[in-house]
Amino acid sequence: MHHRTSRRTLLTATAATVAAAASGVAALPGTAQAATDRTSSDSRLKRLIARMSLEEKVGQLFVMRVYGHSATEPDQADIDANLAEIGVRDAAELISTYHVGGIIYFAWAHNTRDPHQIADLSNGIQRAGLAGPTPVPLLVSTDQEHGIVCRVGEPATLLPGAMALGAGGSRTDARTAGRIAGAELAALGINQNYAPDADVNVNPANPVIGVRSFGSDPDSVAGMVTAQVKGYQSSGVASTAKHFPGHGDTSTDSHTGLPVISHTREQWAELDAPPFRAAVAAGIDSIMTAHIVVPALDPSEDPATLSHPILTGILREELGYDGVVVTDALGMEGVRTKYGDERVPVLALLAGVDQLLNPPDLEVAWNAVLNAVKSGEISEARIEESILRILRLKTRLGLFRDPYVTHRGVDRTVGIASHLAAADRIAERTTTLLANAGSLLPLSRRSHRNLLVVGADPASPSGTTGPPTTTLAGAFTELGYTATALSTGTAPTQAKIAEAVAAAQGKDAVVVGTYNVTATSTQRTLVSALAATGVPVITLAIRNPYDIAQLAGTGYAASLAAYSWTDVELRAAARVIAGRAEPEGRLPVPVQRADAPAQALYPVGYGLSYRS
Repeated sequence: MHHRTSRRTLLTATAATVAAAASGVAALPGTAQAATDRTSSDSRLKRLIARMSLEEKVGQLFVMRVYGHSATEPDQADIDANLAEIGVRDAAELISTYHVGGIIYFAWAHNTRDPHQIADLSNGIQRAGLAGPTPVPLLVSTDQEHGIVCRVGEPATLLPGAMALGAGGSRTDARTAGRIAGAELAALGINQNYAPDADVNVNPANPVIGVRSFGSDPDSVAGMVTAQVKGYQSSGVASTAKHFPGHGDTSTDSHTGLPVISHTREQWAELDAPPFRAAVAAGIDSIMTAHIVVPALDPSEDPATLSHPILTGILREELGYDGVVVTDALGMEGVRTKYGDERVPVLALLAGVDQLLNPPDLEVAWNAVLNAVKSGEISEARIEESILRILRLKTRLGLFRDPYVTHRGVDRTVGIASHLAAADRIAERTTTLLANAGSLLPLSRRSHRNLLVVGADPASPSGTTGPPTTTLAGAFTELGYTATALSTGTAPTQAKIAEAVAAAQGKDAVVVGTYNVTATSTQRTLVSALAATGVPVITLAIRNPYDIAQLAGTGYAASLAAYSWTDVELRAAARVIAGRAEPEGRLPVPVQRADAPAQALYPVGYGLSYRS
């Protein structure tokens, strides 16, 4: 790791003045002193903004991806990717060329190899920001929702995702998970997390939210959102509620299309709004927009990201939110359907957005905003409002005081034993037992020691865990069983099904990991064929909990929901199956009958236990 560059060397007098404004003890919110402190800090930040060139001001509005594990010395393949997509070689050149206010990390961009590397990358990014004409630290962000959306993997602590926490039902656990996750991100130099998901998932067919939501009850989701916001932000990381005004009732993925939400204004207020109101009341640092059309909120049918009535009229004025508003990624099809890439960032700013996230072509987007300001379509005063919000957030996070992190801080915080133990305890309280014919579970090692584990092996959300069948078999082996793993995939072929049936011969039980089973899925055929052998079959839904409805009549003996296929949740499910932990989870969403979707097969709150 490079030696930390002196703050005195990098901060100019103006930036140091801003740092001084942020260094005192904060007054209690709502007090006269707090108002005075904010006015004083704002005056200093406005002087900093006044020093910026127009190009620097425009840059502060953008949060951009960049390839590479290092800010200045990425691998050649990453240099090539950066040159092809952005026209720069590395993160430092991106910052010096476009003056971007933020960088977003992705595993696929090779930003998150290991904790020390991530910390070094973050420090390199901050050095580049403070080396500019007007030194300003950067917001470094990522999507660390946990569960099925996770950019930083092991050895960092991986925690249950939103719906799993919803099944656990403990706001204390939700807050603890946020606190742990926030502390580890902060130690890595990641200071803005795009979590929690505040969508209320009322549509089982939702292809993009699902288990990323805490559940289907607005009040329960609101409580969990509040807990997570407080957890994250208590650790010094900006939390982001998403996706406003609510992405929970759609059957279209906004990555690939433009969803339309048919809720009335009253339905929106009752169903979608409560978690966002709760986030605002909890002091949320940032809110992410959704690339969805809600005609009842804006009859123009512009996506919410580009809607002045939704972002300014409702979010700013009705909900009273004055924090940072960040778009969802601007490369997603949902925001590109109606307008070209050069119009999208301009319309987003006019709608009330502050941060423009990951445009597909930064040069096009950056110049579009620059030209819009020069032409008067967007006033300079308008973008300065957004810059002030962004700089306030950077000040609150202490980035003007010291934006750097250390390897020692990483080692003291990331993946430490107490965090890993807490993750295990929380995960155990989320596993949900939905069926248990003949009280097969807990599975006795005396009568059911020899196990076969088959099923889907989706890629690890973080790239560092799994595969699920191997993880489950390993967990059972550690618990004293003899377990064999066989990956059969999400669409098992007849040959693979026959292989699984042959492997089941002589086994005492079979555990099948299912993944989003549909009416025509050959996963149903797999479960039926295994059950027909006479060996007891235990199904474990490793993503959406709705699988059990599609497995009716297949002959399984027991069925559980884990809500994700990360190791922490799979190991917890194994402990529940083995009776080392009680199945305490309760469904946070209803499971409808496959043959009669208007009827609930299992209602919200359903879940079996071993004690009853």
